[in-house]
Amino acid sequence: MGASALQPDMEKIAPKEDSTARRVHPAPGARRRSPLVLQPINPNVSFRDQAYAVLKQAIMDADIYAHDQELRLDERQLSQSLGVSRTPIREAMTLLEQEGFLRTIPRRGIFIVRKTKKQIVEMIEMWAAIESMAARLATLNASDEEIAGLRTMFGEFRNTTPAEHIEEYSDANIAFHQAIIRLSGSHLMGKTIENLFIHVRAIRRLTISQSDRASRSIVDHMRIIEALETRNTELAERLVRQHSLDLAAHVEKQCDFLE
Repeated sequence: MGASALQPDMEKIAPKEDSTARRVHPAPGARRRSPLVLQPINPNVSFRDQAYAVLKQAIMDADIYAHDQELRLDERQLSQSLGVSRTPIREAMTLLEQEGFLRTIPRRGIFIVRKTKKQIVEMIEMWAAIESMAARLATLNASDEEIAGLRTMFGEFRNTTPAEHIEEYSDANIAFHQAIIRLSGSHLMGKTIENLFIHVRAIRRLTISQSDRASRSIVDHMRIIEALETRNTELAERLVRQHSLDLAAHVEKQCDFLE
């Protein structure tokens, strides 16, 4: 279907396969890479709004820090892949640029924004503040069944170590933190944290295999779940905050490639 809408090469654009998606394949002679997964356009909804939603989800699913170079969007290829004109693609990218997901570099193109190490640390600190409050609210608002559901996320790691299934654990790790926000019962918290999620999730995925963080992570998660189960509001809030602040400290110390 032509050259990839995202450049340069990426090892993994989207973790889940979708047989209904249209894909952009690499140009002849290019190194093989995973496709950018784009959901089909629904003719009953504004093309701009759909293009915006599809591109935002694809950007959120992309491993934007897995490579040294920024990822460039190819407007023509995106238009071909989604089966719409360039106008709604351009309008959608303008919205995404206003939200800080994309940036235009004159004479070079439109790129997915990658944050500096300082910015990433600040974003994780903000996440720590919001998620810790979400944990506090979860002890007050979530049902026993909802909290118990957190344990099922890690069932397959009971008889093995996370490092043996690092990709699966990484997905469970990210889902766990999303679940805490959801269990707060606060829609506003979810919306507030949405634009942080693309970067914090990418960094969690990238760093989970470093310095035995996965093993320490699952211990933290079990302690957090226990605090939620016993409705220990203060402890749950403190553990969740410290868990994220430990990630911020790791990024500060180990992630010089973000400079």
